Amino acid sequence: MIPTHPITADDQPLPTNNPMTHQDTRPDKPEEACGVFGIYAPEEDVAKLTYFGLYALQHRGQESAGIATFEGEQVHLHKDMGLVSQVFNEGILSNLPGQLAVGHTRYSTTGSSRKVNAQPAVVDTHLGTLALAHNGNLVNTIQLRQELLENNCNLVTTTDSEMIAFAIAQEIDAGQNWLEGCIKAFSRLSGAFSLVIGTPAGLMGVRDPNGIRPLVIGTLGSDPVRYVLASETCGLDIIGAEYLRDVEPGELVWITQEGLASYHWSQQQQRKLCIFEMIYFARPDSVMHNESLYTYRMRLGRQLATESIVDADIVIGVPDSGIPAAIGFSQASGISYAEGLIKNRYVGRTFIQPTQTMRESGIRMKLNPLKDVLNGKRVIIVDDSIVRGTTSRKLVKTLREAGATEVHMRISSPPVTHPCFYGIDTDSQDQLIAATKSVAEITKQLEVDSLAYLSWEGMLLATGEDPQSFCSACFTGDYPVTVPEQVKASKLILEKAVMS
Repeated sequence: MIPTHPITADDQPLPTNNPMTHQDTRPDKPEEACGVFGIYAPEEDVAKLTYFGLYALQHRGQESAGIATFEGEQVHLHKDMGLVSQVFNEGILSNLPGQLAVGHTRYSTTGSSRKVNAQPAVVDTHLGTLALAHNGNLVNTIQLRQELLENNCNLVTTTDSEMIAFAIAQEIDAGQNWLEGCIKAFSRLSGAFSLVIGTPAGLMGVRDPNGIRPLVIGTLGSDPVRYVLASETCGLDIIGAEYLRDVEPGELVWITQEGLASYHWSQQQQRKLCIFEMIYFARPDSVMHNESLYTYRMRLGRQLATESIVDADIVIGVPDSGIPAAIGFSQASGISYAEGLIKNRYVGRTFIQPTQTMRESGIRMKLNPLKDVLNGKRVIIVDDSIVRGTTSRKLVKTLREAGATEVHMRISSPPVTHPCFYGIDTDSQDQLIAATKSVAEITKQLEVDSLAYLSWEGMLLATGEDPQSFCSACFTGDYPVTVPEQVKASKLILEKAVMS
């Protein structure tokens, strides 16, 4: 079994003398959710397959990574801070034998970025050890933590994911079997959770009743069939698994040597997939609603062009997430598409901060302009979203310095006016530029010749699906799962100010 351990000095964030504030250093985008992966494949190298699955899901979280494997009753675990390729090597993977595995790549939403909060969360029960990987965010953490502490649970992290694992363990130790215990524990949770859970008896995949965060099922081989769970289909593709279907909202799939069984643990299902998964978070080659997200994002661009055409010479996209919409905009408008910005794909996340001179030069570390493409041109630049506007303003300055005579910005989503409470790390409301300024005011602040966002109706129309089946609370403030006032107060600063 894997013992729990107290938080030590090694688990604390590294001290820094860097004068840059948190707001200065964080990207000017909503931060990704986490990536989860699970596989039941006896006689396969499940650790290595999980490594590659997490590698494909790296875009969903770059702070920590972990894999737990089950070899009968014995659990093998390795997790650490860093990218998947930094946390694992051939030697480490060879020491993770077993017939099933659970993996996680993390961006922190609840719980800070430190080693002790890395996942999978591993907890002992009287039926054996469970390992849990979580994508999403609970909104009833305060209440749940209090309940667990009252029952003498030894919580060693600050994550809601560990609380879910302990809630399951509580039910198991009260006499329930794996299925009954998990279902009973899930009824205590409120918020967004897509879970992959490993146990000595089998592998489990679960989504909350709204299915806010994605989770898909794949098959590996045909005789016998092996099953794979992943946040996105790109996690299946990399290991040669075939997409079978999504785990449905409020569904639990139980994968054992007998195969796959399905249980609808909640009778309150109402699909509310996060629309930002489709706009930005998920990889463009991942499939949702029977098409790649690249195709959907091109359609967003075409819709954007019909709503906000402007006379210009070229259309460019902000690499990488703005490119599909830029291509769609070009197709619908008839204005030529060009690459105007080149992305340095090897910058990554680093603890080494640029010098003050480099910071003042803008964003050249990540994006560099093609001056001969931009010089003397009226440019339409397409991006997927604006959060604070800091990066957008630097981009505009960069384009003008490269010789662009006009810069028109087009955004393939509506204005982000409300924070997310379901697993995406957005700023508090007072930091969201569209929550405090009109489009005209944002246009002036970014120093663009014109600015237009895609309409909320156009964004949903482009999905080709029921508009009611998506969560778009970051654009509307209409939260599908009730958020307790105590939790809301941490981010909804403007509403708090209005009410006081």
